Amino acid sequence: MTRRRLLALLAAAPLSLPRAGRAQGEPTRAQPELPKEKLLIVTHDGLSHEFQVEMATTSEQQMTGLMFREHIPENGGMLFDWGVERRSQMWMKNTVSSLDMLFIGPHGTIRHIAERTVPYSLAVIDGGMARATLELAAGTAERLDIRVGDKVIAPQFGNVP
Repeated sequence: MTRRRLLALLAAAPLSLPRAGRAQGEPTRAQPELPKEKLLIVTHDGLSHEFQVEMATTSEQQMTGLMFREHIPENGGMLFDWGVERRSQMWMKNTVSSLDMLFIGPHGTIRHIAERTVPYSLAVIDGGMARATLELAAGTAERLDIRVGDKVIAPQFGNVP
């Protein structure tokens, strides 16, 4: 859905806000830590970097994501597995920590990277078509020289040796 279409739908929809000024069902605090899985990022220079990432698999977990988290571990993050390739659009609403977002194709190839996203921003971060989105601590892509074309090795991508 385009941003213009989304804004038109939101403008046309009746909005009911509770006293606190939040939409009903909107997260108000960080979700409990989700189950973690190991994944590797293999960079263009052949280096392999291991991460233990939380797995956001349900729509509720994906909607909350890393909102309200004050710290993202250096080797941690969250993987949003969409299950199929689709347009991946994210935002930073209620997200305290700046993030690097890696948008990953169906076979684990990084297609787009949004670095050092702006905390609390409502701007849409459009990663294009992706099977999954990986959120890491801001600066990770630069620190490890992760680039478009590098590989994420994980069971979801069918590329684990």
